[in-house]
Amino acid sequence: MRRLAVATNAETYERMRAPLADRGIGVEHVRSRERTVALTDPPWGEFDAGFVFPPRLMEGGVADAALGVPWVNDREAILRSRNKAGAIARLAAADVPVPETVMVSNPVDESELVDAVERLDPPVVVKPNSTTRGVGVAKAGDLDSLLGVVDYLDLVHDFRATGDKSFLVQEYLDGATDYRVMVLDGEYVGAVERRLPDDALAAGQWKHNVHRGAEASRVDLDPELRELAERTADVLDIPFLGVDLLVTDERAVVNETNARPTIDDADKYADGFWDDLADLVRRTADA
Repeated sequence: MRRLAVATNAETYERMRAPLADRGIGVEHVRSRERTVALTDPPWGEFDAGFVFPPRLMEGGVADAALGVPWVNDREAILRSRNKAGAIARLAAADVPVPETVMVSNPVDESELVDAVERLDPPVVVKPNSTTRGVGVAKAGDLDSLLGVVDYLDLVHDFRATGDKSFLVQEYLDGATDYRVMVLDGEYVGAVERRLPDDALAAGQWKHNVHRGAEASRVDLDPELRELAERTADVLDIPFLGVDLLVTDERAVVNETNARPTIDDADKYADGFWDDLADLVRRTADA
């Protein structure tokens, strides 16, 4: 049986263990963070492949060196997706539709922020460049609100240990439908629409992250949107990718990507998903 190292033990780990075991792949958790590791005698055994490079890059580098295995999504794939500005720039250069976005590398003069707001027309979305799950994302309806958010970011970025001192100012697509599309080995394998409950909308919430209370339901995505997600994975060259689409009556754009997507319930994927994933793991191990 092939052994697959998985760096997290949350939903994805639990959901993939039995289906992959049925296909000759043993899934085991490799804990790389919030622990001590003897570097001359690492605590992990031998594996054939890794699933997704660990979430903390420094600790992940230790696990990567100790395991010495290829990853389905390796470190470079994670970085291409995690850097939101870099991903948007790559996609835009390849003529993949994305929201109008300005990257801000702190510190900048207030006049440059004014120019960014005027370019995009409020409200705008302000988001850290490398966080996930909607952490730190805010909507600013006017210049004063934007500058207030930026004041808080300045405090964080002033701390010497803060490695990423950039953030994005992005157009807000009012009323857009939010889809998470999964692409595996270049092929569409399923999609969900993410919606906030009515009471959350009434309370003024607007972010559609599942970790922020949104509900995800399977949808039969239109062919052109499937192709858009597949094109995104191809441009970024990431084998297993979650692609977040925002769709209005006028346009569809790639809002963000996630190279460490949570595997959802099996009924939200196309038939053969687990067979295809097992095949990708085997080919990764044999590479």
